[in-house]
Amino acid sequence: MDRIAAALVLTTALAGCANLWPGVVSPVGADSPSREEREARQVVELIGYVQRVAALQADEQQRELNASSQIFSKDRGAYGRVRLALLLSLPGTAFSDDSKAVGLLEPLALKETAATPMQQFAGLLYAQIAERLREQRRTAQLKEQLDALKDVERKIMEREQARPR
Repeated sequence: MDRIAAALVLTTALAGCANLWPGVVSPVGADSPSREEREARQVVELIGYVQRVAALQADEQQRELNASSQIFSKDRGAYGRVRLALLLSLPGTAFSDDSKAVGLLEPLALKETAATPMQQFAGLLYAQIAERLREQRRTAQLKEQLDALKDVERKIMEREQARPR
């Protein structure tokens, strides 16, 4: 009796774990996850992944970037693109590069076909990073204008001091 109960518990546990690994073949008669379901799980996985990487030390983050770059060089699919773009868009890292991240996401974000979960996530990420780039450019432009005004003010003050009294 105990063996039967143990076998049932084990079978139930294994059946519950079957959906955790998308590459594992489902039992006969079970519905395999659709492409959208698989992509939705990948999006959730990527969000958790980038949160874990953000908490790592700089050298470990660099290793993750190298691994993601290798994955992308072997397979230029949506998953690899988004994974690498997420890492490149992490603020406060030595390798942060919003321009490269936007370049990686652009083909997915601007696709005109029906949006899959990965494309939708790429579009959201693309919009956020592109906006951050626009704000950075605007900040740089305003800083240049402020520096030019300070220069004009300094020259005016120098002229006033050089004037005979």
